[in-house]
Amino acid sequence: MNDLSGQGAKPTWSQKAAVSQKGWRFGAVLGVFLVVMAALVWRLVDLQVVDHEFLRQQGDVRTIRVEKIDAHRGVITDRHGEPLAVSAPVQTIWANPSQTDPDEPRLASLARLMGMSEARLRQRLRDYSGREFIYLRRKVQPDLARRIMDLDISGVYSRQEYRRYYPAGEVTAHVVGFTNIDEQGQEGMELSYNEWLSGKPGSKRVLKDNRGRVIKDLALIQDAERGHDLQLSIDLRLQYLAYRELKAMVNAQNARGGTLVMLDVDTGEVLAMVNQGSYNPNDRSQLDPANLRNKAITDLFEPGSTMKPITMAAALESGKYSVGDVVDTNPGYRRFGRFTIRDHRNYGVLSLTDIIVKSSNVGISKIATELGGDAIRDLYSRVGLGEPTGVGFPGEAVGVLPAPPKWHPVDEATLSYGYGMSLNALQLAQAYMVLANGGIKYPLSLLKVDKKPKGHRVLSEHVTAEIRKMLHGVVERGTGTRADPGLYSAGGKTGTVHLVGNQGYEDNQYKGIFAGMAPMDNPRIVTVVAVDAPQSGEYYGGEVAAPVFARVMSDALRLLNVKPELEVSGSHSGSRPTGERG
Repeated sequence: MNDLSGQGAKPTWSQKAAVSQKGWRFGAVLGVFLVVMAALVWRLVDLQVVDHEFLRQQGDVRTIRVEKIDAHRGVITDRHGEPLAVSAPVQTIWANPSQTDPDEPRLASLARLMGMSEARLRQRLRDYSGREFIYLRRKVQPDLARRIMDLDISGVYSRQEYRRYYPAGEVTAHVVGFTNIDEQGQEGMELSYNEWLSGKPGSKRVLKDNRGRVIKDLALIQDAERGHDLQLSIDLRLQYLAYRELKAMVNAQNARGGTLVMLDVDTGEVLAMVNQGSYNPNDRSQLDPANLRNKAITDLFEPGSTMKPITMAAALESGKYSVGDVVDTNPGYRRFGRFTIRDHRNYGVLSLTDIIVKSSNVGISKIATELGGDAIRDLYSRVGLGEPTGVGFPGEAVGVLPAPPKWHPVDEATLSYGYGMSLNALQLAQAYMVLANGGIKYPLSLLKVDKKPKGHRVLSEHVTAEIRKMLHGVVERGTGTRADPGLYSAGGKTGTVHLVGNQGYEDNQYKGIFAGMAPMDNPRIVTVVAVDAPQSGEYYGGEVAAPVFARVMSDALRLLNVKPELEVSGSHSGSRPTGERG
């Protein structure tokens, strides 16, 4: 019998079971693999075909943002185009506290660059952890912003804004004013013309990375509309010299403050307007609110003897007086019940010209009694007193021009030399502008005038010519000899008044005033100077205000290319008064 073991024998049951198990495992693995592959293929199809648009939109939502484009604020310039207020691009640093770890080590460097306490920075991030936006530092220089962003701190970003700069600083501060940190006008012309200067912001779409940094601009939605420029009537050259001379006098006299206004006689444009004290709009860290006011427009005072030439004009206009008339001022005072009007001394009989030259209260009050209060008030009103100047400056004070139903003799007398009424320095300059240009009242302007404005006559040429001769006499031989500008003839009137406080007139506190014009053959500019509460012992207008007028007018007329009229004598310019005090 043959041995057939190991050849052609049938597999046992255990062998069959092992083979079957291996096949099942292979099939299971293959099936799972095929299912996974099918799922991946389906997901790829779903992502690339079915949900492609939806997913693209969701990605854009997370990376594309709409950003505001700040509008560039308009430039303010002087009449010659010199910049007085400009906006420069800067960066603002902000943070998303929900994205920033308060324990981030690099916050120490960030705090140091921003000049703030590290502990305060970390605490702010903790306090506002639920917010998505806080300012860290507004409007920093671009190079500092780059150094901050180079720290690469999560949740810390920068954006472009604009910052307002004032090249002339405190010299033009009271006219130009300033804006707040959001470039909204707060004072001066910045406030008056805020809407004109502001412009309109725009917007754009930008692509950002996962840290919120802008990668590139994608599309412009609406372009920003730049603000309009504003050209002022101010001549920066005259503004500088006016500020310099006024500040020097205020410091020399240890005065409380001062004001100077200069007008173009033929256009009504304000060529210079300065005050002391002032402030630097570029650095408001030590700002005194009392220095914010443009006192030339917002502060009122009694004009004193500077009103005498206008009262005299009313007398000549009435026909009751002529230049050759005289007035008896003996015995040097007048009594109205308990009230007494006095001159500096008994002048006796005075001509109308000498009443102005010597600044006689008695003489002008006698004329006022003859004229009546209504005639004087009417001319005061016609030259612009008691009404707005029309320059549109915020906070302008109109003043008080009395109009009682019945004039008492003492009221007529005091009105004739500027008491019992109030005005601002710009109104006083406007009144003298009328005397200077032959009797025409032009509208005043803080904006440059392209052509001569239309004015209207309020006084005759003959009357104003006679008054100018009297004003010239004040500077030649009267109370205003220290107002003589040397190479140019000038005329004007001094005034000295008590300052008014909360309790009425302040004892031993005065305002010295000079209002005048030059050159006298054809006046080009009018200037008013007022010095408040000088403390050096000299307080009369002829002593503290007139010298400022002389120096400013001399330099101003040269800058305006006005041909000198006189030889250099040195006998008048800067000398002490030879006449009576004003």
